[in-house]
Amino acid sequence: MTKTVNHWIGGKTVEGTSGAYGPVTDPATGEVTTQVALASVEEVDAAVASAKAAYATWGTSSLAQRTAVLFRYRALLDARRDDIAALITAEHGKVHSDALGEVARGLEIVELACGITTQLKGELSTQVSNRVDVSSIRQSLGVVAGITPFNFPAMVPMWMFPLAIACGNTFVLKPSEKDPSAANLLAELAAEAGLPDGVLNVVHGDKVAVDALLNHPDVAVVSFVGSTPIARYIHATASANGKRVQALGGAKNHMLVLPDADLDAAADAAVSAAYGSAGERCMAISAVVAVGAIGDELVAKIRERAEKIKIGPGNDPTSEMGPLITAAHRDKVASYVTGAAAQGAEVVLDGTGHTVEGFENGHWIGLSLLDKVSTDSDAYKDEIFGPVLCVLRVDTYEEGVALMNASPFGNGTAIFTRDGGAARRFQLEIQAGMVGVNVPIPVPVGYHSFGGWKDSLFGDHHIYGNDGVHFYTRGKVTTTRWPDPADAPAGVDLGFPRNH
Repeated sequence: MTKTVNHWIGGKTVEGTSGAYGPVTDPATGEVTTQVALASVEEVDAAVASAKAAYATWGTSSLAQRTAVLFRYRALLDARRDDIAALITAEHGKVHSDALGEVARGLEIVELACGITTQLKGELSTQVSNRVDVSSIRQSLGVVAGITPFNFPAMVPMWMFPLAIACGNTFVLKPSEKDPSAANLLAELAAEAGLPDGVLNVVHGDKVAVDALLNHPDVAVVSFVGSTPIARYIHATASANGKRVQALGGAKNHMLVLPDADLDAAADAAVSAAYGSAGERCMAISAVVAVGAIGDELVAKIRERAEKIKIGPGNDPTSEMGPLITAAHRDKVASYVTGAAAQGAEVVLDGTGHTVEGFENGHWIGLSLLDKVSTDSDAYKDEIFGPVLCVLRVDTYEEGVALMNASPFGNGTAIFTRDGGAARRFQLEIQAGMVGVNVPIPVPVGYHSFGGWKDSLFGDHHIYGNDGVHFYTRGKVTTTRWPDPADAPAGVDLGFPRNH
């Protein structure tokens, strides 16, 4: 019998009542293993009502109470790493070591949230005028909605809700319906850690659930990670409804390789950054820009390494890359490779015919490498979100930076060089939110913030780090004057307060 993933509302599992269910597939076999309940508007309303009721007490809870829960939560997550990773592998398909890495990067933000006491300290200026003090504090906002993607079913939710609830908010998570089980386990462990009922809720669904959250009057804040078209829609809709919103979109991350670079290191980095997690990550390097005469040698080194990558089921310890999330996505990724030659590219590696013995119905695709790609080709312009690496050739550093800055995306980028001056110049000139110098996937550690520029981010705040704390709180400034007891009663002064 097929397993059913239900909602988590008010500290307990709540069976779906809409009658609508979505299939959850094991990408390695192509078999539907689970069905997930898809929420109606009424079920979303129930989750938001639970969060709103919990906010009445959680929003005024002490920092000591919140951090005590978070420290216990961190310990439980650490103890259950393998269980969370196994759920990710079963429903997303990524290899177990990659799934463990995802959990580890999510744990970083839980650890940041454990230190919220220092993040939420206010400011005080005394004697700004005679007997006048000014103080600034940050307070929670209320109910936060998080809408998260399929590619990191544990990490991206953990980039949101631990910090939001540490700041005193309550949370309604709408994870991807393609791999929903990890989110429920995260919520169950939070309850085991002592998080009060209703502070964290998980409601599964599709566009009906998303729109219900975006339009709900009791949702104050929306966090989103996904594709650029949906990010733009989320930002526009939530903003029109008066909500605070951060919407992280897609990417086309470039890696500039200068002639002085260590080409072996650059090739290693290109392969890991382009093909890790089967390319299904917004920080993947999908375009390598080779400067000068190094292009042929660099492509040969990338090909040599890519041909050795072992593709197989995520639960096989020898597998280095797993399948794609769905058959439809696999076919879409393959279309960029099959159409590349007609648009002028040289197909160095074609992974579209790849299968795995014993798992012929899985969503398999091999590694593809396209050289001499044109900037007006589909493979370059679109976010492919699969194991396809494009190589572009330029003559100079300036030409490479101009090409990269012309992209509508500005998520992450990297430069490979031995020249510190060139790296410093690149860091200042490139139009992207995250920059790596000889680091191919520059995802910041938890106490810095993650986010892109241009069409990779809609909204003013990046996610987690200091930006995350500011996003999940709002500032309040209080100006105070207390009369000195020794003073005689003063008369009424209708003039504007004097500062000097």
